[in-house]
Amino acid sequence: MRLIAFEHEGRPALGARLGDEVVALADVVPGLPADILPAFAALNLPEGTAALAEKLKSAPRRPMAGLKLLPPVPRPGKMICIGLNYALHAKEGGNPIPDYPAVFMRGPTSLVGHGEPLIRPKVSDKFDYEAELVIVIGKRARHLSEADALSCVAGYTIMNEGSVRDYQRKGGQWTMGKNFERTGGVGPEIVTPDEIPQGPNALRITSRLNGQTMQDSNTSDMIFPVPRILAILSEVMTLEPGDMIATGTPSGVGYARKPPIFMKAGDTMEVEIEGLGVLSNPVQDEAA
Repeated sequence: MRLIAFEHEGRPALGARLGDEVVALADVVPGLPADILPAFAALNLPEGTAALAEKLKSAPRRPMAGLKLLPPVPRPGKMICIGLNYALHAKEGGNPIPDYPAVFMRGPTSLVGHGEPLIRPKVSDKFDYEAELVIVIGKRARHLSEADALSCVAGYTIMNEGSVRDYQRKGGQWTMGKNFERTGGVGPEIVTPDEIPQGPNALRITSRLNGQTMQDSNTSDMIFPVPRILAILSEVMTLEPGDMIATGTPSGVGYARKPPIFMKAGDTMEVEIEGLGVLSNPVQDEAA
């Protein structure tokens, strides 16, 4: 199943994409809350996937064309990001392989949906791309073991975790460089685990800047695979429905190139992950 968030009558709504059509979930799930996070929790994913798929078969549909897509969870309770999580990416930056993940947070105002412009801030020209697999949490979880960690996963989506590199390095932590307004693209949809039977750590992941391949790797290169990430995070915090976890980027980022390559106005950045689709965003400069 492929779930989207879209704008409907000025409000976010959840839908299921069926080819080039979409079913508004409020039309098929009685009593579904209007607000996204309660609605997401009410879907009871991943257990509720099969029952929801059955309801979609005879549901009214509308065309996808013309819909404004939002980040799949427009205002997640937590947007958690893992840094330096691919072995070759750590190597290209001259960093040692970590024995514990670097963890930071992004706020919802830093996110945009598929097709929406990423904004290069006027204070920097070092706006870098990062292709990332994102975990979307479907049910509350704490103290997960690696063996049962995937039981809380509603699905997966794609992110270009745009980073303003000079601000990322101004202090001892990365938050400032990761939270400029509208710098991170997420989407276009949440793909439920049944659609990727090979699992999250066997997926080709690529990025393209204006059609040129910049990153080409596989999620098998993660230092901390998805189950390990979930176990580590749930030692510290309760994972809740709608939380999103960006799992790090592979090698090939712009700052490590010689000379460096950064995103600029007029560019188009695409991130593709096997089985999940393509996230595409144009780049614009921040208004003066």
